[in-house]
Amino acid sequence: MTILTRSLLRDDLESTTFGAGIASGAARRVGAEVEFLPLDSLTGRRCPIEADGVISTLPFLRRFGATQGWQEGFTAKGTPCFALPEGGAITFEPGGQLEYSTPPCTSATGLLALLRSVVLPLRAAAVEEGIELVASGIDPANSIEDAPLLLRPKRYERMAEYLGTRGPAGARMMRQTASLQLSFDFGHEPWLRWRVLNALAPYASAVFANSPIYAGQPTGHPSERAVVWREVDPARTGIVYDEEHPVDAYLDFALSAPAILLPTVAGEYLPFGACLDRADNHAWEEHLSTLFPEVRPRGHLELRSPDAIAPRWYPAPIALMTGLLYHSDSLHAADDLLGTPDAALLDRAGSVGLHDPAMARTAGDLAELAISGCRALGPNYFHPADLERAADFFDRYTRQGRAPADDAVERAIAA
Repeated sequence: MTILTRSLLRDDLESTTFGAGIASGAARRVGAEVEFLPLDSLTGRRCPIEADGVISTLPFLRRFGATQGWQEGFTAKGTPCFALPEGGAITFEPGGQLEYSTPPCTSATGLLALLRSVVLPLRAAAVEEGIELVASGIDPANSIEDAPLLLRPKRYERMAEYLGTRGPAGARMMRQTASLQLSFDFGHEPWLRWRVLNALAPYASAVFANSPIYAGQPTGHPSERAVVWREVDPARTGIVYDEEHPVDAYLDFALSAPAILLPTVAGEYLPFGACLDRADNHAWEEHLSTLFPEVRPRGHLELRSPDAIAPRWYPAPIALMTGLLYHSDSLHAADDLLGTPDAALLDRAGSVGLHDPAMARTAGDLAELAISGCRALGPNYFHPADLERAADFFDRYTRQGRAPADDAVERAIAA
């Protein structure tokens, strides 16, 4: 077995986690992972994955998938999944949340067409079977006691055990949250995209905040999901950025994070950097997958900040990110506007969001730049009808200092 060293792991990060994406040149691919919370339409209770006598998600997916050409199988974790004919997959999160992961698409409009072709019929069919696939950042109806851990491969059990030592936020994150994650190429200005996307993360959280209700009660936060994430484990979350040494900063972050999946020593979870003499490359790769910064390098750039939102608004986050990242003038203008990534803004994004006037002003400016950038990318990349829907979102919410969370609060008050 090759003995891991800091030098070897840095080379691995530089050549694969970062470097593989940088080698992609000027590519402008975009992919998405969209998550939903499955609730019983009549009772509001969380749907189990498979159980006798109650509405369950796996039997529904088997019936629906059979009409769509889906192929049932298992993930590397041993959990159920469905491969889709167009590429991508439907999988389960630990609390039974459903996730649709798309393949990378060569245009924003191609991605949106794919999302519509899968998500809209899936949600409609679910309603027919008594399942509401809720697009919200956190379970609006149930407490943690009513949302058990439904999948128990070793990875999830170890994560649950470790995060439980840090407080209750880990259980809520694993079992009750849902997000919209977007992935991008590093492209021909890789380190500028890395800098801007990290600086954008708090604004992505604030603009698309959609989790103000938890367990039937208003939380006072536009994104309770973001608030939960801040409490999960600071050693493996947040913004990881260093202007001069981005790879070394991420390496330090990874080596300092407790090694959840390795055996404890006297009951203590040691930092991965203290376990190099008993770890191998597979353990390193698994450890990297247990790190959850807002922007995660995976050979591409993965943004994890937005809450799950209604599918009709998918054009808005895709426009905000692609318009800024993939149009060079907009990218440089966004960098001038945002400056150095600021981890402290993550707290404001979740707890206050666009009710912070300064964040709202900057978010409005970013939306303007993004729309301009998308137009410059051309109609073959971002169709005018999709861009009009994105602009509608920004007019209705962002430029008014509002997010979808505000609608949810108003509905709760009126009910």
